[in-house]
Amino acid sequence: MGFRLLPMISSAKHIYKLQSALTRNHSDVPKGHFAVYIGKTEKKRFVVPITYLNHPSFQKLLRQAEEEFGFHHSMGGLTIPCNVDAFVDVTSQLNT
Repeated sequence: MGFRLLPMISSAKHIYKLQSALTRNHSDVPKGHFAVYIGKTEKKRFVVPITYLNHPSFQKLLRQAEEEFGFHHSMGGLTIPCNVDAFVDVTSQLNT
């Protein structure tokens, strides 16, 4: 019976390694923040505070994303179809 457990333990270790590799990519997002991808062709990743969701100017960007992508984003995360400069302008106003 002990010999049958070895393949199961090996499989469990493999699954754990895969899971930790997948979650490691998302560990750079601090609590209270979320990642967004900005751009129409080449996407740049930004990590922004959740409090931005309450601001009308950020909600306008979210509506643009909804109109263009619906709720299916190819990057797996929230993608906003504007240029990086426009996004930086909006978020810099939210920081003040």
